[in-house]
Amino acid sequence: MSNPGDQNSTPITQTAQLVSILAEGCKPREKWRIGTEHEKFGFIRPELADGRQPYAPPPYAPKGIEALLTDLAKNKGDWSPILDKEKLIGLKGQGECKSQSISLEPAGQFELSGAPVASLHDTQAEMQRHFDAIRAPSEALGIGFAPLGFQPLWKRDAMPIMPKSRYAIMRRYMPHVGSLGLDMMTRTCTVQVNLDFASEEDMVRKMRVSLALQPLATALFANSPFYEGEHNGFLSNRARIWTDTDNARSGMPDCVFEEGFGFRAYVEWLLDVPMYFIVRDGEVRDVAGASFRRWLNGEDQSKLKGLTPTLGDFEDHLTTAFPDVRLKQFLEMRGADAGRPDMMVAQSALWVGLLYDEDALTAAEALVYERPWSDYRTLRNQVPRHAMNAEFPGGLHALSQKVLAIAEQGLKARGLGEEKYLEPLHEIAAGGPTQAEYWLSLYETKWNRNVRPIFDAAAI
Repeated sequence: MSNPGDQNSTPITQTAQLVSILAEGCKPREKWRIGTEHEKFGFIRPELADGRQPYAPPPYAPKGIEALLTDLAKNKGDWSPILDKEKLIGLKGQGECKSQSISLEPAGQFELSGAPVASLHDTQAEMQRHFDAIRAPSEALGIGFAPLGFQPLWKRDAMPIMPKSRYAIMRRYMPHVGSLGLDMMTRTCTVQVNLDFASEEDMVRKMRVSLALQPLATALFANSPFYEGEHNGFLSNRARIWTDTDNARSGMPDCVFEEGFGFRAYVEWLLDVPMYFIVRDGEVRDVAGASFRRWLNGEDQSKLKGLTPTLGDFEDHLTTAFPDVRLKQFLEMRGADAGRPDMMVAQSALWVGLLYDEDALTAAEALVYERPWSDYRTLRNQVPRHAMNAEFPGGLHALSQKVLAIAEQGLKARGLGEEKYLEPLHEIAAGGPTQAEYWLSLYETKWNRNVRPIFDAAAI
């Protein structure tokens, strides 16, 4: 949104209105698109440090993230500013960048939310254009960017804070609901793909398949083996963080696997997810911990006294739930670490191949239903440490080969030559190292157990 005051002020009078918000996402197949979002950590380049600490995360200001956003908005006609209390906290695309946006995660992780595009070739090209566009202005500020799943070196209190109102609320609330929420905010980066559905039935099929296989994706894309300068035994520290961030709003919600799941069941789950904030008169108000359901029922809650819930409030609330697959007016795949550009495109390719072809989706369903849902929930807790070596009946390498074979056929059926983007995943499925294992091999040998070289090695 361009500012915190832009929202739908229609009062909520019945739950059916909330169900309709989700149902409006249904699209005919010819209008299905691919939207990819990816994050990356900034770091001070040692050769351009100019007295600053090499590899430290860049501040908001001076000579940091704010300056980069300003340069991007000033030097090209592709962006307009997004402000929060007069602070520049993102960019909205226009011109060649229409339908894209650049936003900041709480510690300045730099995110591109890509436009809805027709093919994975467009995804790859959009990603490369973004990297090319930020390279020169970043270099002028002495900043580099590395897409990794977890900040490999710096402690939480060394991370900067971005001036975004909702993040201040989350920082206050997170320690009350989990031990690792502040780490999620400040020290993780992900890549996700957003995909469409044709109907409620289509959404349910896609959500169940993708949620069950999300732990496999976490294993394939594991890219965060370091914690404060050392290997702490995990291959995806990002995924570990999510096991104790705020389990009331994250993970693999049971309702998805229950009979009768659909838009209404997801709404009912959301109504019991504790709130973070509401927006009134352009101000983001802290209502953290309040119940949306009780608010709708007219029950007295001091933080919401005298206020009427609106559709805009619910649309904001949708964005504060963090399941491994999130339902909005599309489905968001949220289980992967940020990584190499080819791996980030591969993440989109995996899910497009599985979910956008009817025969592939049917085959993926059949494969998933070979095991009980509980097996996938158990797997989710194992992959942060073990990645592809996590215990699973038949092994994850065998499962990944079957999944990738289905995805490849799904992409071939599209007839666009997109199956080539799966190649890095085929290598891992065949026994090759994950990104995390590759970094660990360098750490133990060439880098002499010094993690700092990862920033330059991973830089885009």
